Amino acid sequence: MPSETFSVEFIQERFLQAGQSHVFAFWDQLSASQQKELLNQAQSIDLKALKYLLDAQSKAGSVHAPGAFSPDALAPAPYIALPVLEQGHQDWAEAVRVGEGLLDAGKVAVLTVAGGQGTRLGFDGPKGAFPITPVRQKPIFQLFAEKIRAQAIRYGQPIHWFIMTSVLNHDSTKQFFRDHNNFGLAANRIHFFTQGEMPAVSFDDKILMESPGKIAMSPDGHGGVFRALAQSKALSWMQAEGLDLISLFQVDNPLVKVLDPAFIGFHHIHGSEMSSKMVPKKNPDEKVGLFCLKSDKLSIVEYSDVPQPMQQLRDSDGKLTFRAGNIAVHLLNRTFAERMALQGHLPFHYARKKVSYIDVSGTLLKPLEPNAIKFEQFIFDALPLAKNAIVVEASREDEFSPVKNAVGSDSPETSKQAQSNLFRRWLNAAGESMLKDLNALEVSPLCADTQDAFIDYWQKSSNRPPLKGDIYLE
Repeated sequence: MPSETFSVEFIQERFLQAGQSHVFAFWDQLSASQQKELLNQAQSIDLKALKYLLDAQSKAGSVHAPGAFSPDALAPAPYIALPVLEQGHQDWAEAVRVGEGLLDAGKVAVLTVAGGQGTRLGFDGPKGAFPITPVRQKPIFQLFAEKIRAQAIRYGQPIHWFIMTSVLNHDSTKQFFRDHNNFGLAANRIHFFTQGEMPAVSFDDKILMESPGKIAMSPDGHGGVFRALAQSKALSWMQAEGLDLISLFQVDNPLVKVLDPAFIGFHHIHGSEMSSKMVPKKNPDEKVGLFCLKSDKLSIVEYSDVPQPMQQLRDSDGKLTFRAGNIAVHLLNRTFAERMALQGHLPFHYARKKVSYIDVSGTLLKPLEPNAIKFEQFIFDALPLAKNAIVVEASREDEFSPVKNAVGSDSPETSKQAQSNLFRRWLNAAGESMLKDLNALEVSPLCADTQDAFIDYWQKSSNRPPLKGDIYLE
């Protein structure tokens, strides 16, 4: 929201001059509270920026994603590979040492992008409240909270957790944390802030109204995190607290390492302003963004923008040439986030969507086909703007099993199985091989949050449970 407050007449005149006077068509029929809400929404809209976006879209002749490019400009992105046998172990060990030093110094904050609802999962509530662990059915937020608590104990430093909500789920997310006593975290270590919104517009460039007193708004995408961090004063607070790095990830990946010392170490060693994790694509048709060099700049390109013949290419060892898949895990320098918030360089992407709206008579219409344009910013568009940006390989089996669909791939079922499989591998590493009677296994991060920590716990445990059925270890 702008810091200034303008008169009703001034705001209405702005919308009239912008050709959007219909936003106030039902003004006289609204209650005082409805008028206040509409004014707040209207004042939050940058009409000049909106006109610029609409003019750019009109000149292109179709809805598009800005920054069109020729596939000839693409090359596979380099990345720091996981160590194999003796190759790379020394580099990774040094990265862990450096990363742990920064964690010991309390320099790293955690940021979760959590604006989504659980609608696609058949769940009424914030996605982070969805039950996801294989035995205890802990909600995603609790799982992350326990990982943060475990890291705070290991490094002897309080860890600050920033959670970006949406207007839709902000209040319910905060209430969920209150209802669960912040999952054992101190309230002053959890910081909620709301991502921005953009109005939905019709194909004839008119702002759509959800109701007589409400503009049809939608979240401005995870790329809006820079602006939201600045407007919420979170970046200023981080600076005051000496937090130099931000570990950012999406709420839908229960396997994520909320703070990874090796990743943090590589980021620091390379002098990177923004670093990202990748996993090799399972197959050419997997629908994940690809890390590429685009005109020699590290970028993420949507899979739909990479021609099929290029996606099918393989190296001499049989691996996909374009194989570095994006898992939406990033490290950001706080100073880089400040620069992005100040300069606002990220482009908006356009998408055709179905949006319910009212007509001139106030009747609510629910279209069967796309009728509107929504605008979003993507955080990965910041990569080409970052100095020394790097990509680090992660193990899919250990770090990536998102929850996006109710059934099938990337579903709660597959994610729970992936978590249980991870803990089984830990048992194997601890010397246990007779696991045929074991069903689901869940290890609380408060028991062990890494394989090494689990081996230490298991070898010292004097009361190991029988390895059969469902087991929960805490």
